[in-house]
Amino acid sequence: MLDWFDSYLGCITITGIFSLGTSSPFIITSQVECKKRSSSFFSVPTIVPGKYHSCCYQSSPLSSGYEHTEVYRHAHARTYDNTHDRMVGSRHTQRCTDGDDSASPASSCSVAVATHRARPLLCNRMERKMEENTVRDVETGSETGGEDALVGNVNKMMVSPPGYSGAPRKGHLVFDACFESGNLGRVDYISEFEFDLFIRPDTCNPRFRVWFNFTVENVRETQRVIFNVVNFSKTKSLYRDGMSPVVKSTSRPKWQRLPAKNVYYYRCPDHRRNYVMSFAFCFDREDDVYQFAYCYPYTYSRLQHYLASLDRRNLPYLQREQLGLSVQQRRLDLLTITNSDHHQSPERGKKLVFLTARVHPGESPASFICQGVIDFLVSQHPVAQILRDHVIFKIVPMLNPDGVYLGNYRCSLMGFDLNRHWQDPSPWAHPTLHAVKQLIVQMNQDPRVSLEFYIDVHAHSTMLNGFMYGNVFEDEERVHRQAVFPRLLCQNAPDFSFSNTSFNRDVVKAGTGRRFLGGLLDDTSYCYTLEVSFYSYMTAGSTAPVPYTEETYMKLGRNVARTFLDYYKLNNLIKDNRPIHIQSSELKSHTGDSNGKGNGVGRDTADREREKSQGVRH
Repeated sequence: MLDWFDSYLGCITITGIFSLGTSSPFIITSQVECKKRSSSFFSVPTIVPGKYHSCCYQSSPLSSGYEHTEVYRHAHARTYDNTHDRMVGSRHTQRCTDGDDSASPASSCSVAVATHRARPLLCNRMERKMEENTVRDVETGSETGGEDALVGNVNKMMVSPPGYSGAPRKGHLVFDACFESGNLGRVDYISEFEFDLFIRPDTCNPRFRVWFNFTVENVRETQRVIFNVVNFSKTKSLYRDGMSPVVKSTSRPKWQRLPAKNVYYYRCPDHRRNYVMSFAFCFDREDDVYQFAYCYPYTYSRLQHYLASLDRRNLPYLQREQLGLSVQQRRLDLLTITNSDHHQSPERGKKLVFLTARVHPGESPASFICQGVIDFLVSQHPVAQILRDHVIFKIVPMLNPDGVYLGNYRCSLMGFDLNRHWQDPSPWAHPTLHAVKQLIVQMNQDPRVSLEFYIDVHAHSTMLNGFMYGNVFEDEERVHRQAVFPRLLCQNAPDFSFSNTSFNRDVVKAGTGRRFLGGLLDDTSYCYTLEVSFYSYMTAGSTAPVPYTEETYMKLGRNVARTFLDYYKLNNLIKDNRPIHIQSSELKSHTGDSNGKGNGVGRDTADREREKSQGVRH
């Protein structure tokens, strides 16, 4: 990996005026000593938002290429001027050394303590004034958020200072989201150093505003900015736990996460009390185009290129077909993976596993998992060969291609959450869902087909690790049988948590694939939702979360695929005729340890301890 700031080693002095909010001045004079630890592209000083109210969150720090050892800040503690209806403040000085308050001089400490004691009164005044302003602004339509009016993406929009009419200059940033899976509806110039960004809501559905994906160009070398994403529709977010956006540029095309210490998530009084995610960034190459996204994008075109590459391999055990078309006439692909020249007893047909992904278009990690499953199943790995002999895999890798292409987070082109319409999908409003449901119903009615698994892959915006949701049954034996596959997956995948796996019958989930198909299929079938965190996972014995990458998402997919052999071997549907090195190195005993304890199937130590204290949820 290339260094993004080779020329910024040693002491950096930055002086500028920042404002985290449309009327919140924040003056920074920073002296930062950077000690290089590894390759990275950030040398932006840690900046604490000047939002003095109780709902301000700072992300937990993660390791990055530079360690900020000393930061001096001058901030404005803001109060409201009731006469002018705006924010004014008195300056105070604070010194921070990596969060060590003991390093602050006595004079700074005394001012900080005084500010801390005055903060409750200040907060109350701000909250009252904010509520008054919100009512007034909503009535007059002058609210700064205004996200309800966003209907399209910004298109090569240059943002220059108000009143500027001269020729464009370097540093007048150009924002663009008019590309596949792009999303950015509006940009407000706050200052030379700060910009408010508005997520475009899902098409035909203003409720969902989470996914963003945009580019910035025409930057000035060493230009430092703060971007505030101001209109998230969800309050709970992994940004509270250290999650950060991803970034790449034309000269460095590999996605990287921003350091969490430069990312802040807080409730903002300037934007209808929406939660705001602010992050600091420094542009280092003037000719680069920088791209920022909520998570690693996986576009419709990327999927088509991937599937075309599989077609060119002419694999005898892989069949690709067009199951249908979306509203905008994009392909709904169906892959069938199985060996046709197997020698199997006539009285026992093949089991069938059906897997779908990207019904929610903004949940891009689901596509990486799905690709990991496919890559493993079409490989020459001995486990994959055995699975192809005994199991038919049918995979729909992108159930909502229009939503993915448009850059929506949850909905289709027409504003429908497809994962709430399984009970009665419309052939014209939900054509992709209708086609998949018809296929599953037909297979279920065919006595020659044994549909045993349905797994719908998603990504989760508030939880860590991979985990599953399952259904609740009256038959206790079926409940225990349903828990076997998640337990085995927990054994194979260090990032999968059985303790986070739950089995429920929520009314609001009645229209999901898991719930609908769980009621449609017979009692030998199991339907799951496989969830994976947008951010990170915790392993047994670890104390810090490990951020997911594109590769680790795919690795989880490969582990899901190999777990089917564990399951079918455990149920005596596949004979243990694998090579010795496969048995010993990849697939551990499924029935417990050498002492004959069978209760711990698929659980790691941490999960067993949690179950002892909390019990398993069913």
